[in-house]
Amino acid sequence: MKVTRRKFLAQASLLSAGTLLPKFALGQAQKIRVGLMLPYTGTFAQLGTAITNGFKLAVNERGGKLGGRELEYFTVDDESEPSKAPENTNKLVQRDKVDVLVGTVHSGVVMGMIKIAKETNTLMIVPNAGLDAATGALCATNIFRTSFSNWQPSYPMGKIMADRGIRNVISLAWKYGAGEEAVAGFTEGFIKAGGKSVRGLWIPFPNTEFQALLTEIAALKPDAVFVFFAGGGAAKFIKDYAAAGLRKTIPLYSSGFLTDGILDAVGNDAEGLETTLHYADGLNSKKDKEFRAAYAKAHKSEPDVYAVQGYDAGLLLATGLDAVKGDLTKRKEIIAAMEKAKIDSPRGAWTMSKAHNPIQDIYLRKVVGKENRLVSIAHKALADPARGCKL
Repeated sequence: MKVTRRKFLAQASLLSAGTLLPKFALGQAQKIRVGLMLPYTGTFAQLGTAITNGFKLAVNERGGKLGGRELEYFTVDDESEPSKAPENTNKLVQRDKVDVLVGTVHSGVVMGMIKIAKETNTLMIVPNAGLDAATGALCATNIFRTSFSNWQPSYPMGKIMADRGIRNVISLAWKYGAGEEAVAGFTEGFIKAGGKSVRGLWIPFPNTEFQALLTEIAALKPDAVFVFFAGGGAAKFIKDYAAAGLRKTIPLYSSGFLTDGILDAVGNDAEGLETTLHYADGLNSKKDKEFRAAYAKAHKSEPDVYAVQGYDAGLLLATGLDAVKGDLTKRKEIIAAMEKAKIDSPRGAWTMSKAHNPIQDIYLRKVVGKENRLVSIAHKALADPARGCKL
């Protein structure tokens, strides 16, 4: 086959350019692979969807790129099932070769995710699950959280209730990690502020048959009730509590997960409920107004705390990748930038603790119509104690 000198030189030039192209430049052409492991079915499905929407909104606001590189998404429905967590996480890490893991909601599931992330040294951002140990005893340099510890939103409610003269409380929660730790945080704050006793009642996750427990609460006649429920289970509990007539005689309090994202589903039954959380309607900051408008335009619905946490996960990852212009080989620099980040969040600016958990304001909110309206700051710049973290 006859090859002219001109053709030969042209082909040689192309081959040389491909051979000599720096590995970094080749890497830059590749998309950053993001694994989203969240609940898309079951009790927490709406939470997983809101987190996903928030994360992608943060990315889309940057033209679909972080650190100058486009993202490719790989999703797994974790079904809020802890026993499937290691296998599901490995699908993303080993099969899909993701560069970063984002997940999840359920505290039991996040334990399995963390195990695999630590074994494989995969960068991981937790956009909801409040498992205290995630930024406590299980903390690691590659694990970050953009939400809360289970202790964090519940602890301030203890002081609020004690300051109102409430002395004897019944707590009721799902019997799993998040429920147990939320009640422990509340109890610590309540007793420290002068509360007398907290009697714990429990129900297996995700059981929502509350009637026998409500009958027991009515018979015990406490000064107040503190609960931990979220998603569909929270909506069911609020309606059942109201139907039992307990709202009229025994005040109900909670961390804000009880009323976030479910007010459309419960009608007037949530009216007046007070909760503590790191986000509230009516913050009226420039950032929050812009975020709410953008989210509503993109998804034809109002954002909740879960959307904010997903959005902030995107902002945090952007901080790390922007610092190295998308060069994933600069792992130490990415982590250092994320550790030093000051996130301009819709919830208010927050910084990262040494254990990689947000140091943030916790708000007292009250349900007014379809809003968890801001009442006051329950605790300014609250940091989780990060018990057991060795970072």
